[in-house]
Amino acid sequence: MSEDEHAKRGIDLDRPNAARVYDYMIGGKLNYAVDRMFADQILSVLPNAQHMALTNRAWLRRAARFAAEQGVRQFLDIGSGMPTVGHVHEVVQAIDPDSRVVYVDNEPIAVAHSEIVLEGNDNAAMVQADAEYPDEVLEHPATEALLDFSEPVMVIMAAFVHFIPDSRDPAGLIGTYRDVLAPGSYLALSSGTWEGQGDETQRSVALYEKSGTPLTLRSPDELRALVKGFEILPPGIVFTPEWRPDGPLEDPPEQSGGLALVARKER
Repeated sequence: MSEDEHAKRGIDLDRPNAARVYDYMIGGKLNYAVDRMFADQILSVLPNAQHMALTNRAWLRRAARFAAEQGVRQFLDIGSGMPTVGHVHEVVQAIDPDSRVVYVDNEPIAVAHSEIVLEGNDNAAMVQADAEYPDEVLEHPATEALLDFSEPVMVIMAAFVHFIPDSRDPAGLIGTYRDVLAPGSYLALSSGTWEGQGDETQRSVALYEKSGTPLTLRSPDELRALVKGFEILPPGIVFTPEWRPDGPLEDPPEQSGGLALVARKER
């Protein structure tokens, strides 16, 4: 891709991008040298970072499958990132091919490649928007075409809110999405945490500060405060591998570095 094409798509190659760094961490190919250099810096101070990314991705698939098994057929994946194996539409459409999925991201490479992956899938679409402006998401033609908010929807925020500091009111943002959801809808949320973490986590957070994409890691109580108006389902707010695992855990759960929850809107 030429420099002009990068500029046209709004791709900044001077700074690492969180979605592309995450893609590199989970073994993807949709990243650039600046992203790989930053990811390698993170790995040098936090060798477990790749494991953290992979366990978060595995939790996302379990959460989506859980909602589909409860009869949910509509999914809004906010901050969806790069298309990878086991994307939400693959998980839920394996249960019901008529399940509808809208992905949302503001990273141009994620959008471009998702559009390619979703070509020919009439029940899934990619929306390029800043999810911190809910109207951009909810009033987008693709969202309005695929999702009926008078029926249950699962909203997914996987590794999303830790990029939103308290000063930008993540609770209010989540509340805006909550208010449009029908009773019986779900929220799946995961976030980086300080719980059970060592000094290496502090060093990695410092690197993110320098990158221009700071992290706000949160405790279970802080996450609970973000999801008022939802009922948090068992097993509660736990490390990502502990959320309804498919089998015995192979590693200490705190090595995931992330907390996860699934919550239901009752009314």
